[in-house]
Amino acid sequence: MAERVLVTKHVPWEGPHRIGDALIAAGFELDVRCTLDGDSLPAVDEVVGAVFMGGPMNVDEIDEYPGLLVEREWIADAVAAGLPVLGVCLGAQLLARALGSSVVSGSAPEIGWAPVTILDDSDPLARHLAPEADVLHWHGEVFDLPPGATLLASSARTEVQGFRKGSAWGFLFHAEADLELARLWMNEPSMREEALMAVGEEGAAQILSEAAELDSRIRALTAPLFAEFAAIVRA
Repeated sequence: MAERVLVTKHVPWEGPHRIGDALIAAGFELDVRCTLDGDSLPAVDEVVGAVFMGGPMNVDEIDEYPGLLVEREWIADAVAAGLPVLGVCLGAQLLARALGSSVVSGSAPEIGWAPVTILDDSDPLARHLAPEADVLHWHGEVFDLPPGATLLASSARTEVQGFRKGSAWGFLFHAEADLELARLWMNEPSMREEALMAVGEEGAAQILSEAAELDSRIRALTAPLFAEFAAIVRA
């Protein structure tokens, strides 16, 4: 039986996408759960790795979404146990919160394609994007670097875009995004409305046009990152 990697989703349109493809290619079974739909999470020692994906909610909205507290506590236990964990966008915010950071609203939403600068090109994952890479941003919340973590990436608007603590990585940006994912999100009414409110009609249109322009480049750049994470899970 294939070893299982936990994948936690918060909304239907924010799945693991190419992260999941890399894990499947490495021979893992994806155990996809959604605590916001009432799913429980497996025990930390029942999986060999974990991926926490994005969503529009805030990590502290635990009265409305009690599953977020379950996830935060699970992540803290996983990091303490040395389990490989990858958090993306909300997943990175959950990881940061579980490690002791506050997650707060940024000065304005950061939505669209823009570069991140890699600050540690020796990191097993972040090095694949060094020295700089154009990635898709889609977040309204930001956080400080968790205590004891290493800062991996920043953007012009957000200081902490990527960090690592032990075997856990948090990326606020969407390295998994490509043209296919951009199309999916812009066809989702709530995502399109969020983009229109943040960047206007012209900026929203640029999300797809820039995705088409960057597609082959970003796929080639980030595929080794996801393969590296799969290798770390395997090791």
